Amino acid sequence: MATMIVKHKVADYAKWKTVFDAHQKDRLEGGISGHSVCRMADDPHTVVIIGRVKDLSKARAFAKSDTLKNAMMKAGVQGAPEIWFLNDEEDKRY
Repeated sequence: MATMIVKHKVADYAKWKTVFDAHQKDRLEGGISGHSVCRMADDPHTVVIIGRVKDLSKARAFAKSDTLKNAMMKAGVQGAPEIWFLNDEEDKRY
């Protein structure tokens, strides 16, 4: 497995979350099999999405897709997102 991390600012979290939730089918088709959504503790307008990646090549293509860009514009994302791909080495829960 791999991880895709996306960090960006949003104008209105509730509006962003509605669009994000409606975009689940596109994420699945883009190789993402699950996610966590986090907000910066000192800036609730900064959102970080930690995606569980089943297919890294699909996820890389999804990150560059017009589908994702259009959804981000519709959701009120401000500025360009920061996106990273990581190879998972260990995952433990306590």
